[in-house]
Amino acid sequence: MTEVERFELAPGYTISRLLKGGWHLAGGHGAVDRAAAIRDMAAFVEAGVTTFDCADHYTGVEEMIGDFRAAYPELGRQVQIHTKFVPDFDRLATVDRAYVEGIIDRSLRRLRVERLDLVQYYWWDLDVPGFVETALILQDLQRAGKIAYLGGTNYNVAMLQALLDAGIELIANQPQYSPIDMRPEGGLIQLCQAHGMQQLCYGTLVGGFFSQRWIGEPEPMGPFENRSLTKYKLIVEDFGGWDLFQELLRAMAGIGEKHGVGVPVVALRWVLDWPGVAGAIVGATSTRHLAENLRLFDFTLDANDLAAIQAITDRRTGPQGDCYDLERDKTGRHGRIMRYNQNAAE
Repeated sequence: MTEVERFELAPGYTISRLLKGGWHLAGGHGAVDRAAAIRDMAAFVEAGVTTFDCADHYTGVEEMIGDFRAAYPELGRQVQIHTKFVPDFDRLATVDRAYVEGIIDRSLRRLRVERLDLVQYYWWDLDVPGFVETALILQDLQRAGKIAYLGGTNYNVAMLQALLDAGIELIANQPQYSPIDMRPEGGLIQLCQAHGMQQLCYGTLVGGFFSQRWIGEPEPMGPFENRSLTKYKLIVEDFGGWDLFQELLRAMAGIGEKHGVGVPVVALRWVLDWPGVAGAIVGATSTRHLAENLRLFDFTLDANDLAAIQAITDRRTGPQGDCYDLERDKTGRHGRIMRYNQNAAE
């Protein structure tokens, strides 16, 4: 049986390097069979994928994980749960201690835990005061025992630096990172390494576009069957367009054939091999791809593999700018599809 690699994020706190993402269970990716999803969580843990990623605003997902822990108590004790604190955009100006503690207490209740393993903090707009002050409240709640560790998500270098300058201790950061989205290499990873922070990457499979099924297909123009494809098709366009992406798909398929794996597994191995990367988050609504994805721990990419990928990615045109700046721009093509106020609906 394949042994899942593990990483020590903090002394005594280890995670599986393949993380089970929860966004796909929150809606927008087809119907979810709740009972089956909870059974699937048990299968992931039994396979060695013990770290789950979710968020305060992923509708119903924290409760689902809490119900899994209740239904499978022995397996539940093996799980590390990473959630988030993402205040709604429209609430930023009025965020106070009561609001922050209320969200954290809600996550504790939903997950059925006494302490949150990792809370990944995000603030939509630095022009709205309260960014650092809110982080300090989270740090107070950490000292009070409600949170074990703090991390960041979707920050650019300036935002992350502001937190570090304020003395906020973060053990991890969650960026979007893949062979077609290398924005974290523009200074973010280097900053994190200098402060002992590791990357927990998402978007590595480009919402499902990194798959053999797209090789040789005409460029899809939408509407798409789920939110992931809608979001990541924009990244493909920024990367250099469908033709360049097809070149990369074919190259990665060739690499995968050499190692006996598929395109998604090549992409996962690529991101895990970068310095400063502790784990990759893969959204899953079922166990359908679990056995295939576990193959990423059976091989490594050699110098020729990496050179073949780089020969294509060196010709990319984007995405431009720092991490998540495109998505934060509410007037831009990326920002217009974002949901900025999901906690309000909870």
